[in-house]
Amino acid sequence: MGLPQDISPLNAELMDTLVEAGKMDWLETEPGKAYMKILWTGSESGTWACLFRWLKGYVAAPHKHLSASHTYILSGKLQVRDGTLNAGDYIYEPNGMLHGATTALEDTEYLFICEGTVLFFDDDGFTSYLGWEELERMRAANGA
Repeated sequence: MGLPQDISPLNAELMDTLVEAGKMDWLETEPGKAYMKILWTGSESGTWACLFRWLKGYVAAPHKHLSASHTYILSGKLQVRDGTLNAGDYIYEPNGMLHGATTALEDTEYLFICEGTVLFFDDDGFTSYLGWEELERMRAANGA
């Protein structure tokens, strides 16, 4: 039985995006301490997905989420605000979430899906931001 209407995509170029993350090289973001694999960036929405690997003792600067994010801890342990995230834990952080430094208590790998930009700061003001455009610049600079 046929469908009552045509549901074929108008954009014939639409297709799934398969990323073989296991075959990707880690991009070093902090020498000897922090690495990432850029899995996907969505220029139309600003959403992006990365795998992060932080070695024990790495500290990410204080930051504010200018959009919602999802984090799933694959291995290791992170100190986030006054809690600890362990392997298997998932956390949703809403738009506007503000927190201090995040510390890797063990070598840690996690999946991070962000719906926009993360703004980093210190006592003197804004230091950097991370969003899909910056990730694409990083990918291009590393020939990935």
